Amino acid sequence: MFLTHRTPQLPTPEEALRGRPTPEFTVPSRHTVLGNPLTGPYPQGLEVADFALGCFWGAERKFWQTEGVWTTLVGYQGGYTENPSYDETCSGLTGHTEAVRVVFDPAVVSYADLLKLFWESHNPTQGFRQGNDVGTQYRSALYTHSPVQAEAAEASREAYQQVLTGAGLGTITTEILPAQGRTFWPAEGYHQQYLDKNPDGYCGIGGTGATLESPSETNWGRACPTGIAPAPTVSE
Repeated sequence: MFLTHRTPQLPTPEEALRGRPTPEFTVPSRHTVLGNPLTGPYPQGLEVADFALGCFWGAERKFWQTEGVWTTLVGYQGGYTENPSYDETCSGLTGHTEAVRVVFDPAVVSYADLLKLFWESHNPTQGFRQGNDVGTQYRSALYTHSPVQAEAAEASREAYQQVLTGAGLGTITTEILPAQGRTFWPAEGYHQQYLDKNPDGYCGIGGTGATLESPSETNWGRACPTGIAPAPTVSE
């Protein structure tokens, strides 16, 4: 998670590491802060959302501190390599970005609320980097689990772009793509809830200082009603 001088570039599917059919490690059963299962199956009525906003250590903490979030786990998403390791992902040869899967109760916190937290917690204009962290694994992304999520994500991006433009900041580079076909691969156990285990550990998460209007008071927020999508198991 440190600055390098190599120009990041996503691999093609042919260039990507092949990976393996089964993981090389096991994932802890429960969240160290929330106490709930990490990988499901999850209780009926919960929903899932996937966010990538830089180093997943600090990003995960942002979400587990949010009321209504039932569990979180970190992993690798958006690339080609099956069951990747952290070192492989950091090589830039898997195509994955560091992501956080958030399982939440929509009766307490909406997807739109989580989108607001996402945008304000990092700088989405930096391409293959986040602050001093450089690499394709640090790119900003939203992987959506339904057409309604996709609509809300796109609407929130447009709304936040207006805020950033008004503040004299750059163009959002966040990719918004369906989660279907982009498997979320859980990261190694030591990465899960890392900043709970290491309170003084590295956290590269930091926003632009530009805030997005409250979802309940805006058109983009109303594009995201409750009842988006049931939470899948981790292998989806």
